Amino acid sequence: MNASATEPPAVLATHELKKSFGGVHAVDGATTRFYEGKINGLIGPNGSGKTTFFNCVTGMIRPDSGTISVHGQNVTGWAPHRIARAGLGRSFQLCRVFPRMTVLENMLVAVQPRTLREYLANSHHPQTVDRARAMMARVGIDHLENSEARDISYGQQKLLELASTLMTDPPFVMLDEPAGGVNPSLIERIAVLVRELNEEGTTFLIVEHNMELIMSLCHHIVVFDRGQPIATGTPDVVRSDPRVLEAYLGV
Repeated sequence: MNASATEPPAVLATHELKKSFGGVHAVDGATTRFYEGKINGLIGPNGSGKTTFFNCVTGMIRPDSGTISVHGQNVTGWAPHRIARAGLGRSFQLCRVFPRMTVLENMLVAVQPRTLREYLANSHHPQTVDRARAMMARVGIDHLENSEARDISYGQQKLLELASTLMTDPPFVMLDEPAGGVNPSLIERIAVLVRELNEEGTTFLIVEHNMELIMSLCHHIVVFDRGQPIATGTPDVVRSDPRVLEAYLGV
C-alpha cells in the first residue's frame, strides 16, 4: 500500500508480513498502514491472524518474512524491550499484572530503569510515584493503590494494565481486546480515556471483538481474514464492504 498525498504519516506499516505455525499461515503476506494521530482498529473473525500480527509487530514472535516499520524505522526482528523504547506500548488479550504486588507497585514496575545505577538513583522517585498516582486516578483505580492486584476485579486489572502501559508516555499504544471480559461501565470508561488521550496526541491501534466499540471509537479500520487485510477505511466504509460481510457472516 502506497501512501497518498492526503494520508497522514503511517505510525505502523507492514509489507508482505508472514508468519506460519506448521502448515497454518497465521499471517499471510499482510501489507498494512495505520495512521499517526488516529484511533486505528484491527478487526476480523476468530482465527484471522490479528493477535499473531500484534505479536509480530511488538517483537513477541519473529515473523518468517516481510518488514515492520514503526515511526518510519524498520523494527523487524527487534526484541520487545527495544521496540517499546522506540515508542510503542501495548496491552495483552489476557491481562498481565503482577498478582502479589500492589496496584501502585505494578505501576512503578512499568518504569523501572534499565541499569542498576539508574535503579538506585530513581527507584520510587517522588515524581514517578506522583505520576503513577495521577494515572491511577485518571483511570479510576486510585482508591486501590494498596490492594494486591490479585484482589481486584478483572475489569480493574484491565484498567491497571492500561494505566501501566501509559506510565512511560508512549506516543503509540496497541491495545489487544481492552473490552474483553469487562462490564459496560468500564468499557465506557476505557473508551472515554482513549478518546481523551488521542486528543492529547496519543495514537492507538486496537484489536477488539466488540464491534459497537470499534465502530464508535475508531477513525481508521483494517479488516483481516485468513491472515490478510481484505478491507480498509472508515467505519462506514468497512461495515458496508461485501468482503467483510462474507468474512463475518458467510454471505
